[in-house]
Amino acid sequence: MTVRFVRSSFLLALLAFAVGATTSSAGVAAPTGLHGFLLRADEPRTEVFHRTPAFAWNPFPGATGYQFQLSMSSTFRENAIFYNTNTLTTPVASPPMVLPWITGNPHSLYARVRATLSGGDVTPWSDDWGFDMQPGAPPTPLPSDPGLLRWTPVAGATGYQVWLIDAPKKGQSPGFGKENVHTNVLDEREFYTFHQSQKWTATVRWRIRAERSMEAAGPANGLPPISYGEWSPIYSSSNPATAGGDIQPLHAVSDVVSDGTETSAAHRLMPGFTWQGNRTLSGAIAELFRVYVFTDSTCLNRVFTSAVVGSPSAAPRPGGTLSLPTDSAGITGARSAYLDDGAEPSGEMYDGTPVSSTESAAPATPTTTAPADLGPSGAVPPVAGGGSASGTPAAPAGVSSPIGAPVDLWDTDTWPKGGYYWTVVGVSADSTTAGASTVAAPGASKGSTLLPVTDVSKFSPGQSITIGVAPDSDTVTIGAVGNGLVTLTAPLNNGHAVGDPIASTSSSGVVYRDMELPQQVCMQAPSRVQRFGITSEPALTTAQDPFATGLSPKGRLVSARRTGTFYGQPLVAWTPALSANSYQLQWSKKAYPFKPEGSIMTSSTSAVLPLTVGTWYYRVRGFDYNLPTNAQSLSWSDTEQLGVAPPTFKVVATAPKRKFKIVKP
Repeated sequence: MTVRFVRSSFLLALLAFAVGATTSSAGVAAPTGLHGFLLRADEPRTEVFHRTPAFAWNPFPGATGYQFQLSMSSTFRENAIFYNTNTLTTPVASPPMVLPWITGNPHSLYARVRATLSGGDVTPWSDDWGFDMQPGAPPTPLPSDPGLLRWTPVAGATGYQVWLIDAPKKGQSPGFGKENVHTNVLDEREFYTFHQSQKWTATVRWRIRAERSMEAAGPANGLPPISYGEWSPIYSSSNPATAGGDIQPLHAVSDVVSDGTETSAAHRLMPGFTWQGNRTLSGAIAELFRVYVFTDSTCLNRVFTSAVVGSPSAAPRPGGTLSLPTDSAGITGARSAYLDDGAEPSGEMYDGTPVSSTESAAPATPTTTAPADLGPSGAVPPVAGGGSASGTPAAPAGVSSPIGAPVDLWDTDTWPKGGYYWTVVGVSADSTTAGASTVAAPGASKGSTLLPVTDVSKFSPGQSITIGVAPDSDTVTIGAVGNGLVTLTAPLNNGHAVGDPIASTSSSGVVYRDMELPQQVCMQAPSRVQRFGITSEPALTTAQDPFATGLSPKGRLVSARRTGTFYGQPLVAWTPALSANSYQLQWSKKAYPFKPEGSIMTSSTSAVLPLTVGTWYYRVRGFDYNLPTNAQSLSWSDTEQLGVAPPTFKVVATAPKRKFKIVKP
């Protein structure tokens, strides 16, 4: 008798294939149990998903690897296959892509798998497994303050499109005013700015749909995936009449509502801000407003500046500001029309400091490669990028839609010890000097084109001016401005004596100037300053049991219980985090200090960990593209433990070899 050592995880292979499968796969069965899942392979089965699923199947005895495919055809025609990998070493797969919304009868998407055997042979393909991709239900309204729309956040959404039905925008279809935001609130600036009557603000009709972050590269067959879900029904929000009185902050509003007290919860999304009243510190009445956010209670270190709005609320829009009027005639016209999106004119703080909205800033650069982490020694650990022999995903290929201005704020994870301070100030639309002076000595005669002026700095070429008092006045155009003289494009019809008035007839320009200084507001009216905190939502990697699936040391497909132990490379999954566009997955040999041995960037919510034998720890964090460049990381998840077991062996007895003796005849 001879003795052989075989890996216990493949013991069934020896029982099923006594002769072996070294030359042919004829008569060999196909893999079974193929199905999709989001977090764990043992979760309730479904064939409809709202985000790209992971896949698992029963391990095939004797398999050395697997080939996995996704297709739009149950016959897997070559032009219908949009994902194909033959580098999997365990019975799990995580396609690194965002799948399109697509449904069929019975299905429109199909998966299949086959095993690779020793010697390079393959099994037949498994039965195809059909599934569909459908968006989740659209958001629904949440209670809010006047002038601010608010809705339920959608898991996996990275933004929202809001359709303001009664505020059409130029360049869009009639009756379609679309705004894109990355939080769950939208101010009603279109309805209030230069309109303070109930005719404009009493009722706001709107619809909404969720968006998801999309990679620039879609499925391999070129099928275009869209970034948005279905529109909601028409919602109607009501507002009371605008109230007067002192300006007073009400709330910071997002997934939670905070009032500045330390018992308020921290926000997981960038909030909008609401207030009441219109009277400034000086007693002046404001028609327009601007919100400032600071890191200090003295309101000096400014980190966010809102657009100028007429609403009693301001919520950040990465797509930009309203196209506010630039002259007095434009303001008159704006009182009878909705303002379009566009560049906000120049603004000034109360002390004359130039100011511009954070919404007007250039877009940040999305984080698509894993940042290097500094360990305790300060050394940069090795970072493993995308595709590997395990089928782990490559880095996100970029974003197909504009990101917009970086209007989100950084975590204040220590809330309520740390946080932000916000206040709102009144803003006036002040006319710039239109041009006014008097005729200087020696005066101007009839028929002359030269006009001596006391202060020529008030005028510029092309400007229309009126000289004198009717009926002996002249209205002419300036051709040039010189040293004490203005040259006219046409001769004067009347003579003008020293001291006659000169005034521009052109429309006055407008500058949007703060009516009070934030620092002064913070010092003199503490009730007009509120605190709030932001704590980004970490992705969840466990719910009592880790979201981990793979091959057990006994050769079975399992999902982890408490701390999982696997044979080969496991698949880990996580829940989507609010505001996360992409994710980074890291693994380490120590829980503390966590020293990354490798890293994966992905737009999916699962990945196969390329681990070797031993005890491992992993964690996940999201990246918010609406934070500034190089500062887009969100909170890390809790650290989870996994074990990868070495191959085990069993003694198997085999029949002794027979000996033969050759006898010559």
